[in-house]
Amino acid sequence: MQWTLVIPLKPLARAKSRLSDTATGGLRPGLALAFAQDTVAAALASPAVEDVAVVTDDELAGRELAALGARIVSGEPGGGLNAALAHGAAVVRASRPACPVAALNADLPALRPLELARVLEAAAEFPRAFLPDAAAIGTTLLAAASGRELLPAFGPDSRARHRASGAMELHLDAVDSVRQDVDTGDDLRTALALGVGPRTATVAARLLIPGQ
Repeated sequence: MQWTLVIPLKPLARAKSRLSDTATGGLRPGLALAFAQDTVAAALASPAVEDVAVVTDDELAGRELAALGARIVSGEPGGGLNAALAHGAAVVRASRPACPVAALNADLPALRPLELARVLEAAAEFPRAFLPDAAAIGTTLLAAASGRELLPAFGPDSRARHRASGAMELHLDAVDSVRQDVDTGDDLRTALALGVGPRTATVAARLLIPGQ
């Protein structure tokens, strides 16, 4: 089964505010872009992925991610992250109605293509499924099979919200790279230990990160 991934990305100037203790305001936009670039590149390299649609109105991010091969979906409606994901899924299915769709976080800089393929293979067994993040509170991936609505419920405690929505929680070992999103300095240190992509590594080298 070949999946289309929908990846939301807010304007870079507003991204990753919780990394203020690790990266200055001048570095955070570049770090957020690097996360997204490494995420998209790894996703496109996964054998389970047909294509990637990035929902963003940030012009720089759109250019850079399109250069990697992503489809850019602009015109994000009001309403935040879940509205952006629903919009992106609708745009994708307007041209490919039968395709399975998965929402994926844009801040997975350690993402491994084969680990992502394992998660998507497991998700294909259910109408809707999700993978909790490394903190076991949020969600890094939400999948919907052909003919099923995505029904995203990201935000605070999204693991519980997706479970309550009827999505199947995936319990998989050895997929740490798909679970490790980056919101804080500690998250970034963990991702660096896993091994991040080249763009994140370049930007992170400019930061003073204890233990790096």
